[in-house]
Amino acid sequence: VQLQASGGGLVQAGGSLRLSCAPSGRTFSRYSMGWFRQAPGKEREFVSSITWSTNSINYADSVKGRFTISRDNAKNTMYLQMNSLRPEDTAVYYCAADPRVYLPTISSGVNHWGKGTLVTVSS
Repeated sequence: VQLQASGGGLVQAGGSLRLSCAPSGRTFSRYSMGWFRQAPGKEREFVSSITWSTNSINYADSVKGRFTISRDNAKNTMYLQMNSLRPEDTAVYYCAADPRVYLPTISSGVNHWGKGTLVTVSS
């Protein structure tokens, strides 16, 4: 199972980026999905998640009010709109999917991972 994340890049502090995640080879029907990130020398951490129905969304405190997660089930794609980016947001961002209603917030509990996309925020 492959999840393809895209949209990363280099941006100045205060700028915006939009990440996308789409599976290849299958659909993640009824799966919860979300994003984790991993900065150099740090553990992978939860960023945000969204249920299949989109009626439950969760954010890490560090990104609340700045990031917005969404998904288009018809297009089989998930998004992460990142605004007011800070240097501490610099990390490799990974999309994740899980057959349970709610995506685990601990990386070891997640069933499916995509390859990451690098986000670099310069000061």
